[in-house]
Amino acid sequence: MNLTPQLYIFLQLCSVLLGVILIILVLFRLVKRKMFLTQFSLKTDSNRMGGFVEFVSEKVAKPAVEGSNQEINDKFKRAGISNKSRWLSLYMPLKYGALFSGCFAIYIYSLQNTLDMPTLVALMATWLIICIVLPDAILDSKGKARIARISSQLPYLLDLLAVCVQTGMTIESAMNYLSKEMSGFDKELAGLLKKTNDRSRLVGMQKALDELYDDIPSSEMRSFVMTLKQSLQYGSSIYGVLTTLAGDIRDVQMLSLEEKIGKLAAKMSVPLILFIMIPIVILIAAPGIIRMMSNV
Repeated sequence: MNLTPQLYIFLQLCSVLLGVILIILVLFRLVKRKMFLTQFSLKTDSNRMGGFVEFVSEKVAKPAVEGSNQEINDKFKRAGISNKSRWLSLYMPLKYGALFSGCFAIYIYSLQNTLDMPTLVALMATWLIICIVLPDAILDSKGKARIARISSQLPYLLDLLAVCVQTGMTIESAMNYLSKEMSGFDKELAGLLKKTNDRSRLVGMQKALDELYDDIPSSEMRSFVMTLKQSLQYGSSIYGVLTTLAGDIRDVQMLSLEEKIGKLAAKMSVPLILFIMIPIVILIAAPGIIRMMSNV
């Protein structure tokens, strides 16, 4: 596709602007880390280097590495990717390896084809944004889709759990039973129940429910966790609460679906205007404009 010079310059400026914004964000984080270094003061010159190394290792390097690993670990966990340790160890090397190799390939291509400096900067900035932003965006979108999918299946779990509790089962035995029976219906939800039941034997049911909510942070899961924790703490009956909660979740899901259907008309108006109304206006006005230009 042949681009006009104006459009080509516009795309270059957009790429450079995105690259500048990303560089500013990186510099902001570096400055924020550097501000930690100004908070410590050393009394003597003899322990200056030792205090500096200790401060950097404890306040800057270690939290940065642990925070980054914890954030990536949470993204993989919410995305439902198994064997997190292996992927966690390969994620950052692959990410930055692709970044540097792509920048090197762009530089070699620019030498062979004699690209000008703005084009080279635009290409490198675009590749930088793709390598840094795109993998995290894919993980976040996959995690949100997984949370929405499990939350949509939660009313069925509530109904089955209410039936099990009504027959005389405890919450722990009901969750253990449903983790086996629901494997044919929803393997992922059954795996979460099995994981929660196994963790409850080690750290207790309330802590296991908190970890379940950390894994699936949605309003439906929060209501489910709070209901079970209240029953465990006060010993109250939860059959009616579970059935009511399942109905409320279904009503909320139906309302959200109706809201999406209502927004569909507004979304369809954009292609309607672009591809139907504007061509019709052009077809109606073009003969008159051509006649006026021929008279002039």
